[in-house]
Amino acid sequence: MENEQALLTFTALAQATRLETFRLLIKHEPEGLPAGEIARLLAVPQNTMSAHLTVLTRGGLVTSQRRSRSIIYRADLTCVRELMLFLVKDCCGGATEICAPLIADLMPCCPPEKVSS
Repeated sequence: MENEQALLTFTALAQATRLETFRLLIKHEPEGLPAGEIARLLAVPQNTMSAHLTVLTRGGLVTSQRRSRSIIYRADLTCVRELMLFLVKDCCGGATEICAPLIADLMPCCPPEKVSS
């Protein structure tokens, strides 16, 4: 991720409703949510939510797909990964003990599945 894209992404998250929207979509991965449902759950008018979803899409954080009469929005987890890597890319200068607590804090969320032999 380049600086310009990182700034677009951070700008998209730098507003309370958009941040709540993104966090809601993260919780509903991989199914996603229709725009109307997002607006209802966050008690935001649909036209306002549409504008927020446009900003999140421009920031690379959200993707959309039409399903019949609905548009389903999903969090773009690739963008999340790239943003996290952008933030910590040069964080420890080779001193892994500095990054180890950060990695440990992220692991309880999504521990890797064990492969059975």
